[in-house]
Amino acid sequence: MARYTGAVCRLCRREGQKLFLKGERCYSDKCAINRRKYAPGMHGQSRKKLSEYGLQLREKQKAKRYYGVLESQFAKYFEMAEKKQGITGDNLLSILESRLDNVVYRMGFGMSRPEARQLVMHGHFEVNGKKVDIPSYLVSVGDVISIREKSRSSEKIKAILEATSGRIVPKWLDVNHDAAEGKVIAAPQRDDVDLELEEHLIVELYSK
Repeated sequence: MARYTGAVCRLCRREGQKLFLKGERCYSDKCAINRRKYAPGMHGQSRKKLSEYGLQLREKQKAKRYYGVLESQFAKYFEMAEKKQGITGDNLLSILESRLDNVVYRMGFGMSRPEARQLVMHGHFEVNGKKVDIPSYLVSVGDVISIREKSRSSEKIKAILEATSGRIVPKWLDVNHDAAEGKVIAAPQRDDVDLELEEHLIVELYSK
């Protein structure tokens, strides 16, 4: 499955809620959800009752789009979640939250997850002092994520840090904006995920 390259606001409208894919625009009156809170397309405003399978599929698609994960990656994460102790749905969300691109976004080093993913791929970040340019890299408790020294003088990076200086950081992360680095101090928990998601439906979908 190829990565989606169309208008990302359509994805939010399709899921009926904000997925925060456009950075600051998502917090403004220009957000597509604020103006047209119905699915895109000529039949978008018609009400359709989803089947049980349809509901389960929608929850999976919502999670995939929120974190920017492809189908094969998502299935891999679900297998990992099943093998871990605890609730599978909670494990799945914890794994998704632990992706480097998501952590960069959560720390305020990217305006949106797509932007954070791009910055990671361009080699602007280090994990424990070593450059990591793989967005799907899973961080662990104790890892230190920092903006590379040569990237800190970038006008783009400076603008991002200024714009996100007041962003609330999840309690499982400790961030020092002045030092342009942050540390993973705990594993992300279910209540750290601000997405309206019924993850048990995803578990039911994969359990069939």
